[in-house]
Amino acid sequence: MEWLNYHHLLYFWTVVKEGGIAPAAAKLRLAPSTVSAQLTALQSSLGEKLFNRPGRRLELTEMGRIVYRYADEIFRLGHEMIDTVHDRPTGKPLMFTVGIVDVVPKHLVKRLLEPIRHVKTEVRLTCREGRPEKLLPELAIHILDMLVVDAPVPPSTGVHVFNHLLIECGTSLLATPRIAKQYKRSSLKSLDGAPFLLTTSNTAQRRGLDEWFAERNIRPQVVAESEDSTLLEEFGQDGQGIFGVPSYIEKSICKQLGVQLIIRLPQVQERFYAVTAERRVSHPAIAAILDVFHQNR
Repeated sequence: MEWLNYHHLLYFWTVVKEGGIAPAAAKLRLAPSTVSAQLTALQSSLGEKLFNRPGRRLELTEMGRIVYRYADEIFRLGHEMIDTVHDRPTGKPLMFTVGIVDVVPKHLVKRLLEPIRHVKTEVRLTCREGRPEKLLPELAIHILDMLVVDAPVPPSTGVHVFNHLLIECGTSLLATPRIAKQYKRSSLKSLDGAPFLLTTSNTAQRRGLDEWFAERNIRPQVVAESEDSTLLEEFGQDGQGIFGVPSYIEKSICKQLGVQLIIRLPQVQERFYAVTAERRVSHPAIAAILDVFHQNR
C-alpha cells in the first residue's frame, strides 16, 4: 500500500496558499531550499508534475489544482477534528459544491437549489459552471457533490454516476409585448421567417425546436444562438426576437423580464437532472432537493 507523506502535502498546500516558496518558507519557518526539496519529493512520490515555472513564477498544473483541492479539504477537516476533540464548536457551515452544465437556465437552477434554504444545518453553496466533459471527472472524484444537467449522463462516458430526474416540462415561446402581439393571434405558419433567439444545437431545447419547426415547415430567422440561455433572455427582453424557456419557469420569466407568452409547446420536452456519484444520497442538501422535486412530480 502506498502512503502519503502529509508533511510534504502541508508544504505544497502552504506554498499555494502563500503564493510562492519564499513566503511559504517564512510561514513554516524553514529555509526555501528545504521547502523546494519537499515539493520535489511530493511530485516524485505522486509521479505527477504539480507546478509549471513560467519565468520565475510557480503555476499549478491541472493535476496540481486537483491535488490542492484535496489538500485543502484534508487540512480543513484536520482543523475541524481538533476542534471537535477539544469539544469546541466548529462554527463551520456544511459545504455544498454544485456543478452546473452551462446550457441549464440560471432561473431554473435557482428554483432547483431553493430547497437547501430549508436544511436545518447552515449550508455554504458553491456553484461551478462548465461543460459536462469538464465537470463529470470532478464529480467522480468528489470535488463536486452534485451536477445539474439537461440530459442524463450515459454509461458510455465511462464515469459511474446516478441520474435523478427533477423536472420534466414543455417549452414556452416568449417575446416582448410588441413581438408577441404580432405573432400570438396569427396562425403558426406566421412564425415562418420570424426572428428567433435559439440555444445551440448541443441543447435538448434546440433539438426539440428544430424538430418542431421541420414538422411544420417553419424556417425561423435565427438572429442569435448561444449556449447561455440567460444571454438569449437579455436579447429577448431588448426586443431582438422570440426565445424559448422551460415552461416550468415561464411565469417567473414573464414577470421578471416583462415579456409575454406566444405559445406553449408541450411536445418540445425539456428534462433536468441531478447527477450524483453515489446511489444512496447522504448529503443533506442533495437529499432535500431530491425529496422536494420527487414529491412534486
